Amino acid sequence: MLAVATFGSVRSANRAARAAERSLYSGLRPLLVPSRLEDPPEKVGFQDDHWIRVPGGRAITEVTDEAIYLAMSLRNVGSGIAVLDRWWLFPGGVPGGADHEDPDEFRRLTRDLYVPPSDRGFWQGALRDSSDPVFASTRKAIEARQRITIDLLYGDFEGGQRTISRFVLIPDSADGWLVSQSRHWSLDRPEPR
Repeated sequence: MLAVATFGSVRSANRAARAAERSLYSGLRPLLVPSRLEDPPEKVGFQDDHWIRVPGGRAITEVTDEAIYLAMSLRNVGSGIAVLDRWWLFPGGVPGGADHEDPDEFRRLTRDLYVPPSDRGFWQGALRDSSDPVFASTRKAIEARQRITIDLLYGDFEGGQRTISRFVLIPDSADGWLVSQSRHWSLDRPEPR
């Protein structure tokens, strides 16, 4: 009898501990989406002292002979700080049901970017190797005003709860891009769908 009671108590305690852990993680979980159009612009600086301003809800692309600069305005609607780590670029867009690439193949950011909970921030990336096939295809997509898809890999401040969010840059004006979001993938827990 004692063994059955002990087993039942341990099992109940384990369930309670798992529920408490899920609750704690959900309180620290970041979730990135495009910022609002009415949000103020973000000032973005690159390591070569190239600076751009990114309006709310939008992205900026600039092409020079040496580099392609990309940046987009984001908002963290989650309750935990988002630490951006890596990114993947699909020039010309991807089909709606396409899965993300292997996270180990993503391009690493040269610095960590933080987006506070319930606040706005930005992502930035640059392509500097003109011999990289992505450089030429991205330049062509920007000049042809084609959609550009960017997958961002980020997590919480402890490196957990890794998530990939897919953003789409949609040509809007002569040099502007609207930012749309299409999908989120959780890498450290089961998918919700």
